[in-house]
Amino acid sequence: MKLPIAQYCHPALRQKGARIERITPAIKQLIADMFETMHAAAGIGLAAQQVGQALQLTVLDVRAVKDRPSTLEVAGQPADVASFMPLVLINPLVTPLGDPVTGPEGCLSFPEIYADITRSESVSVVALNDAGEGIEFKAGGLLARAIQHEADHLNGILFIDRMSAEAKNELKPQLESLQNASKAALQKK
Repeated sequence: MKLPIAQYCHPALRQKGARIERITPAIKQLIADMFETMHAAAGIGLAAQQVGQALQLTVLDVRAVKDRPSTLEVAGQPADVASFMPLVLINPLVTPLGDPVTGPEGCLSFPEIYADITRSESVSVVALNDAGEGIEFKAGGLLARAIQHEADHLNGILFIDRMSAEAKNELKPQLESLQNASKAALQKK
């Protein structure tokens, strides 16, 4: 089932996610719904906070993006990114690796708003998958950027928090418009 995506100013976006202790049928359904929601919105990542759930859960799928490559290493060996997708990360521990690189980012909770954000070029990840099994890998490129973006969501951090003051100032009219629309929508509920 496609879920509504929380927009800027929704309180869930600023909540730190609770750890998931068991993979219940409700969690499995949430994962399936999050993938359906993310794909319908043409996104590559979606955190539970973006669908109003303050949990340590994110889904990712970078296969559709051809112009921004990703790298993956499992057990110290290069791995095929596409065969690792779609990806579920539960209770992820994300460690930045490598030099900081600046690149374009958007967010499904901020439609049509994009900015250059600086993040580590690669990451090490330890998490559980949707079967509750431990997974460990290193990622680079777009996948690393997406993982860091989603891990921020799991901690109540938004990509606008990582924008330069100059970029945020340039986007001020769009951010204010989105903020006002989001507040109005929340008041109707």
